[in-house]
Amino acid sequence: MELRIALAGNPNCGKTTLFNALTGSNQYVGNWPGVTVEKKEGKLKKHADITITDLPGIYSLSPYTLEEVVARNYLIGERPDAILNIVDGTNLERNLYLTTQLTELGIPVVVAVNMMDVVQKNGDKINIAELSRELGCKVVEISALKGTGILEAAEAAIDVAKNGKTVPMHTFSGAVEHAIAHIEEAAVHEMPEEQQRWYAIKIFERDDKVLEQMNIAADVLAHIEADIKAAEDECDDDAESIITNERYIYIASLMKGCYKKARTGQLSTSDKIDRIVTNRILALPIFAVIMWAVYTISIGTIGDWTVGFMNDTLFGEWIVPGVTSGLKAIGCADWLTSLVADGIVGGVGAVLGFVPQMLILFLLLSILEDCGYMSRVAFIMDRIFRKFGLSGKSFIPMLVASGCGVPGVMASRTIEQDRDRKMTIMTTCFIPCGAKMPIVGLISGAVFGGSAWVATAAYFIGVAAVIVSGIILKKTKAFAGDPAPFVMELPAYHAPVASNVLRATWERGWSFIKRAGTVIVAASIIIWVLNSLTFEGGFHYIGDGDEMSILNVIGEGLAVLFVPLGFGEWQAAVATILGLVAKEEVVGVFGSLSSMANADLAMELVEEGNSAALTVIGQEFFGGSGLAAFSFMIFNLLCAPCFAAMGAIKREMNNAKWTCAAIGYMCAFAYAVSLVVYQLGTLFTGGGFSIWTAAAIVVLIGMLYLLFRRNKYNDNVLAVHASAAQN
Repeated sequence: MELRIALAGNPNCGKTTLFNALTGSNQYVGNWPGVTVEKKEGKLKKHADITITDLPGIYSLSPYTLEEVVARNYLIGERPDAILNIVDGTNLERNLYLTTQLTELGIPVVVAVNMMDVVQKNGDKINIAELSRELGCKVVEISALKGTGILEAAEAAIDVAKNGKTVPMHTFSGAVEHAIAHIEEAAVHEMPEEQQRWYAIKIFERDDKVLEQMNIAADVLAHIEADIKAAEDECDDDAESIITNERYIYIASLMKGCYKKARTGQLSTSDKIDRIVTNRILALPIFAVIMWAVYTISIGTIGDWTVGFMNDTLFGEWIVPGVTSGLKAIGCADWLTSLVADGIVGGVGAVLGFVPQMLILFLLLSILEDCGYMSRVAFIMDRIFRKFGLSGKSFIPMLVASGCGVPGVMASRTIEQDRDRKMTIMTTCFIPCGAKMPIVGLISGAVFGGSAWVATAAYFIGVAAVIVSGIILKKTKAFAGDPAPFVMELPAYHAPVASNVLRATWERGWSFIKRAGTVIVAASIIIWVLNSLTFEGGFHYIGDGDEMSILNVIGEGLAVLFVPLGFGEWQAAVATILGLVAKEEVVGVFGSLSSMANADLAMELVEEGNSAALTVIGQEFFGGSGLAAFSFMIFNLLCAPCFAAMGAIKREMNNAKWTCAAIGYMCAFAYAVSLVVYQLGTLFTGGGFSIWTAAAIVVLIGMLYLLFRRNKYNDNVLAVHASAAQN
């Protein structure tokens, strides 16, 4: 018999960790809300007929955010055979709020108290038997991280799915309970018995979606409204707040008999650490130092050595020459040899050369995430973001986007307000993702000697772009208004778990490698074909000739757009445009073109002891100009993301105009910033004044005006206008 078991719980309670343990999946695990924004399914190990569904983390079944809508719609519409409710044992009282709602759905529930190892370590005690009796359902102890008790939890869920029944708790009292009972009798008696109480409570809360679904007769609705109004008068509050308060009163009484805390009022180790790392003065400098250290290790020291070995030795001296010699030895035509060795191997090799560097970066970021520090960063940034009209919730998608922009954009679903969600989608991809980091590594190695400051600057330029954009956009009518409040449970610090860290590192790294083996291969072939054929003197293969290739002609036409930004070479223009397909292809284009045209210079640089593969690019495509290369990096970091991320933006916006606006804004913002950086940088370094310098000054003045102008759309002005309109 096919059974479906849903995993439900608060954000960061361990659902995805449990899901991975039960199904053998490798879903991403993070220490903040929004890691899971869609339901994910897998088969229980050794049980092909048991489907486990991992739902997004939610605090309640009141659908304020998109992920709450996903979870509620699944539970109400799909009605799984059982719910395995994961609760955080270290925050039992807060987690049980959702439990009280789940037990009212009429679906058998098993409560799995997670993190029991931490509870026991703290000396706290949870009376599982008493908790089970009070909740009216099976309760088990587990530690998803250590894998203890998880099979027992799964078996308990299977058992209740086949045989069990959860009796809803009578959480409410007095006029509230009377009103709910009356609604059950008058309005929802035709619903299945096990669902009646949940629908009655939702009608009491005046849940619009349920009221629309029920289509209650006007006279019945009038009697129900009278009961609700009586309860509101007695409790002196609105219906939804009454239900919330009644639930917490019930939970507080339940906790007295089930939970004993060992150390009341004492600071935990995590609290003591947070006094330093979340300090108002020290928090940002500590964050900056940590990120500098991460990029120094991954890009500057170990990472720089790995890139040099991969590009110069592995591909430059061994693989490419070996492939070339092998193909020539078996009599392959020159064009085929060039296609395979220079086009495919050279292009893909240039991207794969950054894999070790990326893996080191992903490893370090995964360690910071798993130990609990990166969730503190969201808390730290909330303090800054709110000053500029942004919500701290906007930073969570940006943390996710440091691996890939696609899940980063999707994580915007955690934001309740539509305007804030749209603004977050428009700015999330400013943060350098894994696909953009090879561009940073390339510029750092090609022009700046592998300096880690370039990579660190790239990250904080992305953060600054988000803040500046937030200020500018918040002063427009479409985005005006106070940001959504940000409430987030900070997990306790703990030693990174090797399995979690390695899983997260591999997931990000494998995505990078897969794109190199698919999209980059196809793009490298296209680059080689266009760069090896010409229309001069008739359509033919260039070979050793010096005719202008088709790619050269296209690139020259596109390069005009980027001359004011400092990178007017046709190769850089082609790389930038193809970067819209996949950001890694920026490096792939340079790899293909440099391996096809700069062998002599590469040998010369090797003899001088330089990193040939990167220095060739710096010399040939940027003329050795650090300012032009830096401008190129900024533009490619801030402009529209790859096609996959654009697709995610389109899905989340669900509107063609907003999608075009988002992509157009990113491109315009990137162009403006790069123009100002290059032209003013040229002016200050003695490059002289030109018409483009004047244009850059005008653009800078315009951006400063948009930043510092008065916000005529703030709440007070809107309220005044609304009042005037009513009068």
